[in-house]
Order: sequence, then C-alpha cells, then structure tokens
Amino acid sequence: MIQLMSVNFDNYIPNWRTQLETLTYNVLVVVREGKVRYEINGEEIIAEKEDVLFIPQAAQRSGGNWNGVPHQKHTILFTLDHQGSTDTGIPFLDAGQCLKFNLSHIQYAYHRCERLYEEMRGGKSYRNMICQGILQELIGMLARELEKTELTPSKRKYADTIKSYLLEHYREPIEIDRLAKLIQRSSNYTAALFKEVYGHSPIRYMHQLRVQEACGLLLHSDMSITHIAHYLGYYDTSYFYRMFKKYTGLSPTDYVHEGDLSDVSMLFT
Repeated sequence: MIQLMSVNFDNYIPNWRTQLETLTYNVLVVVREGKVRYEINGEEIIAEKEDVLFIPQAAQRSGGNWNGVPHQKHTILFTLDHQGSTDTGIPFLDAGQCLKFNLSHIQYAYHRCERLYEEMRGGKSYRNMICQGILQELIGMLARELEKTELTPSKRKYADTIKSYLLEHYREPIEIDRLAKLIQRSSNYTAALFKEVYGHSPIRYMHQLRVQEACGLLLHSDMSITHIAHYLGYYDTSYFYRMFKKYTGLSPTDYVHEGDLSDVSMLFT
C-alpha cells in the first residue's frame, strides 16, 4: 500500500538545499525548470527540466541548487506498506534503486503534480482519496514508461542532444536536417529516434514549447497577440492562432478570458 506523506512545490528558492540524511521515505522529484544537484549514496546526480527522479527509502541523500541557480520542481514523499508481502508488484519500487528518466507525457505529469499539491493544501471533502488516486496514477505512469524497450545509451544521448538544442532554439526556425547534423545521422533516423524516446516529433515538441511560453506571455505580459506570435517565431499570426488552438483547445483570446494555465497544461501530451 502506498501512503502519501507530503507534496512540495519548490518555486525558485534562492538558497535551497537539504542536508545529508538517510531517508525514511521514498521521494519522487519532477523538475519543471532549471537544474537541481543531488548526491545520492555518494553519487552526484543532476536533474534538469523534464527529468523525473525516484529516490528510494534508505538512500543517503543531500541536495542543493545547481551552481547556485534556483530551480522549479515538484517533490512527492511517500512510504510503502507491504502488508505482509515483500513486493508491491511495481518493479521500480520493489528494486529500491535510484532512477532518473523522462516521461513521454511530461506536461500531463506536471498537471497532476499541480492538482496533487492543490488538493493536499486544501480541506475539501474526500481529499485523501483524491490525493491517493493521483499519486497512484503518477506511479502507474512511471511504471508503464519503464516497461518500454530499454534504450541504448547512444540513443538516449542523441535524443538528449536534440532536446537540449530545441530547448535553446525553439523560437528559431527548426529543420530536421539541422537536427540530424547535430548527431550526424539521417533526417529520417533523427525524427524517428526523437519520437521513440519522447513520444512525439521534434517539430511537435518545438510547437509545444512555443505555445507553453505563449500561455505565460498572454497572462503575465502586456505584449499583443501579434507581438507574441512574432516573438515566438510565428510571423503569420493566423498560423499562430491555429497552432495555439491545436495544442490548447482555445484561441489566444479565449485563453486570456479563461485565465487558468493549469487547466490547459494537461493538453500538452
């Protein structure tokens, strides 16, 4: 039985750190922005944007901001009650080993973490039942992801190289040929590899990054829709409208009226 203890949201804490300790609980870390440095059982692990980290009970762990730069992450603490059995039936939990990996549907995972955090902080009826269900869903997503065919280190390295480039250059025109040159492979191989690892094409990922930023700019800046479109690399505003509605289900204007980022974030899957 999985028992939820607490849920935290670290939102760019300037001097965040945690002292070395032997954990009496399990930890799920879901990084949204920046990087966080951990030392786990004597090994340095750097988790960055879109990484999921599982730290098992009994691990020795310390952590802090990477190079002193604040980050943004969700942290879920939970214990396991085996109720007379030595195994939960969930391989990555039963193995009791530290894991770092990516989820194909990371935006949906962000949304569930947000909902879990909100429910834990509230006092509404059936809170415990809802929180337990969300945590079990997240763990099930991770277990399913880990059941996929194991990727070779070279494939993971190539995919991470492409992803890092897209995170830095998503406002610029992106061509598959350019991405292929980064890993010195064919265009077809590059596109297929990225989809195998992350669940969608490089171009779709570029649009997701653009639309995500557009959501924030629409709600928290005084930029016009046309200015936002051009800023994000959409020089045809009507095309920006189509892409925005494709990935959020709303037009930019309707999104501003809705004014709720968390409700549409789960659509980026």
